[in-house]
Amino acid sequence: MIMSLSKRRKVCVVITSRASYARVRTALTAIRQHPQLELQLVAGSSLLLSRYGNALDCITADGFRVDAEIFNVVEGENLITSAKSTGLALTELATALGNLRPDIVMSIADRYETLATAVAAAYMNIPLVHLQGGELSGSIDEKVRHAVTKLADLHLACSPQAAERIVRMGEPRHKVHVTGCPSVDLAYEVAQSPALDFDPLKKYGGVGADVDLTGGFLIVMQHPVTTEYTSAREQVVETLFAVRDVPLSVLWFWPNVDAGSDATSAGIRQFREQHRPANLRFFKHMDSLDFLRLAANSRAIVGNSSVGIRECAFLGVPVVNIGSRQRGRDRGRNVVDVPHRRDAIRQAIDNQLARPRPEPDTIYGDGHAGARVAQVLATTSLEIEKTLTFESDAPSAIAAPAGAEVDNALRAA
Repeated sequence: MIMSLSKRRKVCVVITSRASYARVRTALTAIRQHPQLELQLVAGSSLLLSRYGNALDCITADGFRVDAEIFNVVEGENLITSAKSTGLALTELATALGNLRPDIVMSIADRYETLATAVAAAYMNIPLVHLQGGELSGSIDEKVRHAVTKLADLHLACSPQAAERIVRMGEPRHKVHVTGCPSVDLAYEVAQSPALDFDPLKKYGGVGADVDLTGGFLIVMQHPVTTEYTSAREQVVETLFAVRDVPLSVLWFWPNVDAGSDATSAGIRQFREQHRPANLRFFKHMDSLDFLRLAANSRAIVGNSSVGIRECAFLGVPVVNIGSRQRGRDRGRNVVDVPHRRDAIRQAIDNQLARPRPEPDTIYGDGHAGARVAQVLATTSLEIEKTLTFESDAPSAIAAPAGAEVDNALRAA
């Protein structure tokens, strides 16, 4: 079945976390502005929860209308509740999609809600578009990402390497488009005007020490690893000890809602109460542009967030990546990898601070992905039936977005 191109397409994007919103923010703007597209937004999961900063406020402040909200997070942050939260998300998303009746559903990256979105769309015969397929990230995220790729009908890859992996999984080359990552568009915007034009303590508050940023600062973002969730508390304590004695202020951001996040949060709280570190300030959430401007002005990023791998590569920010959460992911020149040991983390921080700042890297895009995403969604013929495609059956080249040039840095494999 081939979907018609004659009408204005309703594109439903499911946003479930602060990270997924940052990943797709410029694409949302481009979709909303495109004359052949109509944007629909579904918000759910941690995006709606105050203990994770209620990032929904940022979406509405940016002028986007949320068409449906789903509440699906089961308390506990363990393997059982993760599975149950996925099931509830599937149930609630089926209802939301049934009410909204979109022509396209777009799912982002590799979180558990992404799998629920993909299954709901697939079983409801709605063409599914997957952003950030073909990447390697380890843990349960890798299984989810590749499962969604096989459920998706159209693929928006962030790099040529990722696009080739999608093709090797049996997806038709003409259904794979290299757009770059919309989150890098935000980094591009920050790079044009990188000055830190706000005081994060005054604007966002936070808790902890009254830190002074004028002497330089680090940013820490450390999430639990689902396949290692029983070690989450021990792992975060190692990082806390490592950064406590660094002669810089430290801005620490709260973890995602994943199996192990309760243990990570408990480890942070206990450390804060027992040791009362004089250089640590803790935040739940921050507007994505503000956060990236803060990152651009930091001395380094520490932890295991993909922002260090993606946006910080473009910004040329040094990164100390801890543990296995980003295992296998394509890296720029800004990243060094260390295990969960305080001595190794501290040594890597010292080494990164002593080196010249790395040159910016366009491994995940050139800053113009959002417009490419919208153009693909507006012009590509969508099919909801698929079969395994072998290389000998496919066209010779991965599709470029209709009507848009793809930068040579993105197109060169």
